[in-house]
Amino acid sequence: MPVKTNQVLEKTYFSIGDVALMFNVNTSLIRFWEKEFEIIKPHKNKKGTRYFTKQDIDNFHLIFHLVKERGFTLQGAKDKLNENKTETVDHHEIVKSLEKIKSFLTEIKENL
Repeated sequence: MPVKTNQVLEKTYFSIGDVALMFNVNTSLIRFWEKEFEIIKPHKNKKGTRYFTKQDIDNFHLIFHLVKERGFTLQGAKDKLNENKTETVDHHEIVKSLEKIKSFLTEIKENL
């Protein structure tokens, strides 16, 4: 799983650097996806510094899953999110649950 989930998710707002670290990508990719996908709307201060919410992080999870893990093109990911976002979210949640179960079972196997 690409996301580092620890104390970082306790924050209300995340800097672009925080988001890039979570997904192990460059900040330029975060800025690019922000421009490409309408569902990502970070708050910006007067200086133009981006602050991402937990909803933005969830949307990054979806985009990352579609583009990096399932191999969708950017246009394919946009179309998938536009045609039926709830189905895509549900599918992603199922995948996350299965990955947690797999991790748990692997840990049990190693402890035996």
